[in-house]
Amino acid sequence: MVDFHKRILCSDEVHFWLNAYVNKQNCRIWSEANPQVYVETPLQPETLTVWCALWAGGILLQNEGHNVAVNGDRYRAIITNFFIPELNNHDVQELWF
Repeated sequence: MVDFHKRILCSDEVHFWLNAYVNKQNCRIWSEANPQVYVETPLQPETLTVWCALWAGGILLQNEGHNVAVNGDRYRAIITNFFIPELNNHDVQELWF
């Protein structure tokens, strides 16, 4: 397979916080004295979930909506109702997903 790299497709979903909050799990504040820094975050911030697939033929995006988690049923619906029809529009013969 000469063009094997063109047949690989990667996908993922991401949650965007609409209140400009950034998840900084790896961010630490270092100081010689206790800086008494508090970062207030909402318990359940409003989010926008986006599913994306990236391959040599381009990028496929699907907006899943506000405050939505991508579970097994929703992922199956994305694949069935959006992803497969989009791939059929691109005349893909062989693809590794």
